[in-house]
Amino acid sequence: MALHFPHGRPQRPTAQDASPSGAFPPVARNRSTPPPPSRYHHWQQLRYRRLVSLREEQAGSAMQEKALPPVLSLQLLPVEISRPPGLVPPIERALDLAPPKERALVLPPRPERALQRVASASLSAPGRVYSRERVLRRHWKRQRLIIHRRRAARQERRVGLGLIASVAVPSMLALFVLTALAGVGLAFYAYAYPALADLASELPKDSLKVYDASGKLIYELANQGSQTTVALNQISLDAINATIAIEDKDFWQNEGVDFVAVVRAASDDLRSNHVVSGASTITQQLIKNALVGPQPTLDRKLREMILALGITRDYSKEQILTFYLNTIYYGEQSYGIDAAAHAYFGLNDLPGRTAASQLDLAQGALLAGLPRAPTTYDPLLSLSDALARQKEVLEQMIVAGYITSPEAARAEHEAAQPGFLHPGFPVNLAPHFDNYVLRELQGLMDSGQVPEDILSRSGLRVMTTLNLDLQDQMLASARNHIAQMAAAHHMSNAAVVMIDYHTGAVQVLIGGIQDNTSSSQFDVATQGYRQPGSSFKPFVYVTAFEKGWSPGTAISDTPLSVFVSEGEPIYSPVNYDLRFHGQMTLRHALQNSFNVPAVRVELFAGVKDSLATAQAMGISSYLGTPAPSMVLGGLSVHLFDETSAYGVFADGGVRMPPYTIQEITDNQGRVIYQHQNAGTQVLSPQLAGLMTNVLSDDKERQYEFGVCSPLMLYDGRPYDPKCQRGDTGVVRPAAAKTGTTGDFKDNWTVGYTNDYVIGVWAGNNDGSPMVNVSGVDGAAPIWHDSMLLAEHGHPVVPFVLPPGLVRATVHYPDGVTSTDWYLPGTIPAGGVIVGYS
Repeated sequence: MALHFPHGRPQRPTAQDASPSGAFPPVARNRSTPPPPSRYHHWQQLRYRRLVSLREEQAGSAMQEKALPPVLSLQLLPVEISRPPGLVPPIERALDLAPPKERALVLPPRPERALQRVASASLSAPGRVYSRERVLRRHWKRQRLIIHRRRAARQERRVGLGLIASVAVPSMLALFVLTALAGVGLAFYAYAYPALADLASELPKDSLKVYDASGKLIYELANQGSQTTVALNQISLDAINATIAIEDKDFWQNEGVDFVAVVRAASDDLRSNHVVSGASTITQQLIKNALVGPQPTLDRKLREMILALGITRDYSKEQILTFYLNTIYYGEQSYGIDAAAHAYFGLNDLPGRTAASQLDLAQGALLAGLPRAPTTYDPLLSLSDALARQKEVLEQMIVAGYITSPEAARAEHEAAQPGFLHPGFPVNLAPHFDNYVLRELQGLMDSGQVPEDILSRSGLRVMTTLNLDLQDQMLASARNHIAQMAAAHHMSNAAVVMIDYHTGAVQVLIGGIQDNTSSSQFDVATQGYRQPGSSFKPFVYVTAFEKGWSPGTAISDTPLSVFVSEGEPIYSPVNYDLRFHGQMTLRHALQNSFNVPAVRVELFAGVKDSLATAQAMGISSYLGTPAPSMVLGGLSVHLFDETSAYGVFADGGVRMPPYTIQEITDNQGRVIYQHQNAGTQVLSPQLAGLMTNVLSDDKERQYEFGVCSPLMLYDGRPYDPKCQRGDTGVVRPAAAKTGTTGDFKDNWTVGYTNDYVIGVWAGNNDGSPMVNVSGVDGAAPIWHDSMLLAEHGHPVVPFVLPPGLVRATVHYPDGVTSTDWYLPGTIPAGGVIVGYS
């Protein structure tokens, strides 16, 4: 390498010049001492010395250099690294051409580093000398290494931050979402908790049911579905196990939600892009039906799960299962397993034994499979699908350990037999009575005594006054009598009403005998207006008694002409036998149902006052115009009303309004209505006693009706020869009155004992006249038999006159002499008192 020395080549020092230590001797100076060398000259001199030393060492150890190169410290090499012009700062480029002195003034001094020989600890040979190019290469390599390390560090930091961001951010976001969902869930649970706490009232209510007095179901209003709530211990165990096995096998263990099933169902649905698998537990299905609805949305499902978890905490498993089995839909308008047992197998609720408790394994397994798809598996529509579903249920019951394989095989065999299904129909055992009950119930709602609701699913249970067994017996008796009269006398229908007049309780209500199971049949008893004939006379006669006449008062049965009004023909009544009977007492005239004397009594009592008496006693409505013919049945009235009105005579003048509803309870068993009825005194006890005394006088009516007529309440057939010979047996006191219209379209008998009042109508629905039917041939035999049925087992109790009546013998100017009962102060002049009541 050529070296350039601007001030001449320095002389090489000799060995004599060197000191023992190897240092250069001090340079001798002239007297005129030149200025000290500059920093640049000093650097050049040191550099020269190093180069000389290196060459000597290289020459002396050429062979050793190949064996072991020396290791030099790069930081001790006195090398000035040349930099490209573009990297040299402008000030240094300008000083390259400047003299050393000027350059030293500008550039700061840089300390020189001593050259060090680094030798290996194990090798004594000196290392080789690095060239300037190698030094530069190693320098740039080291720079690149540093740069690469910095880049790697930055990359590692970026990767680390990326990993943190990719894990921490989603985790934090998920945590936030979960927290938010938990908050929303808690808020929703708090909002829905009142409904959850009162879940029983939120469930679909039972259909309205009507029971007779003994608790037997007689009617169910099922136009919006049939439902009957029963206790869990009143449901067949086979039906319970079948439901759990097919709907929620882990029901007794889970917390209301099966999360494993939820994940599985969600996975199946996502793969299929539509709902193919369900995961609802029995608890979730209950919540869906009762609170959140069936909408197929995510939020609905979440609300359902939240409430399912809550209900499991607040209710026992037995309560949840009871709610579910009583409200789930089984098809055929049947809600709840009890209604389904009736709809598919014709099982009926009995006192102490529900329809659901009567289900066997085959029946319970069939019903358990219906809720998933009631229409698809409806056995009345597709028996094969229903049986296939039943087999699935039985297999699940085997897996769960509820039954054995032989038991399942026997159940399948039973279901395959003809007649396995026995479809039931809505119960309506007493249609006319039930219709009257509904009208009475509507009246209670209108008056505010019963809360308004949709009756068909109100959940109300109505306990009525009906004696269904007795009504069925009376219905059979009436049908038998009408069948005997139909051909010869053109009689086709009858109606019967029986009331306990002490309370007003209606125990029998037969509105017609034709197709009594049809609620569409016309109810003659409560809806039909029929002319009562002579059965209306007691209302007129008791009005006359109130005005001073008595049963012993004399009356004339002679031709009579009555002016009614301008333009109207003269009214001339006639008797049933078309004869006149002369002078008689009111007792005789009433008991033999003579018409002409009755019109004379009405003229004395007054048409208006007589009608007011009838209305006060219970005739709530009528058709026609009040006139003198009213006493003979000129007005059309309801059999139900007239029967109730006769109860006033029987009850000492007290009016007890008739009723059919004894008690109403809601679906929780709470009593919301209890019948409480106070009677009203509309007649004095003495007036009522007088009328009862007259109407129960069988001997007085024998002139017209004969001995042992149907109005005589003995245990035998009317006009039985044995009775006519005097062998009457036990005779129950009874007060009764018949009525037949002049055109023979309507035939009535109304009467009472000390226990009940019964009214009977006989005739034809189309209003056509009967043939050869007297007053005791049509309705009286039905009344006789019905009263004996009602009094069966009751003691014989005679009628007793109330105190305050006077018995007197009176001789009337027309030649009639009578001994009878009078109200105090009404005995005619010359009468002789013979006793008091």
